[in-house]
Amino acid sequence: MSRIPYGISLYKAVTDLARPLVPFVLMERTRRNKEDRTRLGERKGEASRVRPSGPLIWVHGASVGECLSLLPLVEELVHRDVSVLVTSGTVTSANVLARRLPEGATHQYIPLDLSLYARRFMDHWRPDLIVFAESEIWPNLLTEAAERSIPIVQVNARLSDRSFRRWRGLPSLAKFLFSRFDLCLAQTQQDAERLVKLGASRVTVTGNLKFDAMPPPAAPLMVSGIEAMIGARPVWLAASTHAGEEAMIIEAHRMIVEQFPDLLTIIAPRHPERGREIASLVARSGLSASQRSLGLLPDSATDIYVADTIGELGLFYRVAPLVLLGGSLVPHGGQNPIEPAKLGAALLHGPHVHNFEEVYAAIDAAQGATLVRDSEDLAWAVTSLLTDTAELRASARRANEAVIGVGGALQRTMAEIAPYLLKMHLGA
Repeated sequence: MSRIPYGISLYKAVTDLARPLVPFVLMERTRRNKEDRTRLGERKGEASRVRPSGPLIWVHGASVGECLSLLPLVEELVHRDVSVLVTSGTVTSANVLARRLPEGATHQYIPLDLSLYARRFMDHWRPDLIVFAESEIWPNLLTEAAERSIPIVQVNARLSDRSFRRWRGLPSLAKFLFSRFDLCLAQTQQDAERLVKLGASRVTVTGNLKFDAMPPPAAPLMVSGIEAMIGARPVWLAASTHAGEEAMIIEAHRMIVEQFPDLLTIIAPRHPERGREIASLVARSGLSASQRSLGLLPDSATDIYVADTIGELGLFYRVAPLVLLGGSLVPHGGQNPIEPAKLGAALLHGPHVHNFEEVYAAIDAAQGATLVRDSEDLAWAVTSLLTDTAELRASARRANEAVIGVGGALQRTMAEIAPYLLKMHLGA
């Protein structure tokens, strides 16, 4: 192993010195619902599950988006007769994975990046291969894995311009950390070039795994139940909205009802804990809101239905023929349009979509989405598409074809990982 740079030694020393503060940090995060009180030991590397026998691959995604993009990869891996440990760092991602992980995969919270916790975690799980998603860099965990000669593969790797410039300012640190990866599978050619410049030794472009993600599931009885409640009412969905967008959506609703008096608008906030805030905003506008988190359904008196629950977007994508992707009317970067497109919805989005630039470009080029910039644009687009149902269906079909056309990253990723799987089985 190469000489450890001063920056890594300093990071290790500082994080070790901070260890007495960890219980207080975890309790404060628990108070804010950022941690699971019953599983705090996992954040200190204390496993709550027994390690299965045989080869084991550790797969890590930071939060919900990364974990969902990894699910098809996890399913492929368990079909190759290996056990898979999936880690993440958020309560929301843990809740989603609890419902969607296949048999043969186990979830744990990733330990905080302290040397003791990293060693404790590695001693218990003894992974034969480590797979990190996107831009996750944890110095102590990477160093511990390298010292044990465990190969590490970065999948769906990406580096924003901001992150790249930050790492370029720390050249020795960047080279040390990025060279820990045995293989980096980049989303784009630009990502690949940046990884090489930072010190990654083996880099291949495989594309974006999010383009191959399966649509979220929904129980058929729940879908039919919501559809029965909606009946013949025109309906549209604003999905994964962020602060500042709901006011525009409410204002658009007020304009659309001039054409469609019995309109139902569904708002599914990106952060469900904002549901009460959104319901209050609706009430102050003089409209009627119902919150799903309170067990309410969208009855005939409901103007705006606030879908403030976790893991139910699959349900609402199936009942709404028209979907606005949130995070795009404000400078957040946009949310993933692939799931509603695969489920047959026509799409609307704002101008801020740089988080998914490639797939939005493909959808827009195919005329599978409508760009809106404010509440007036939004009202016009929703009214037009709900009026012209033939164009609504055609737009949905174009969006579906576009997202299918940019897929294939899963097969390319599995082809790159295959030699590691073979080595694991031969050594078992």
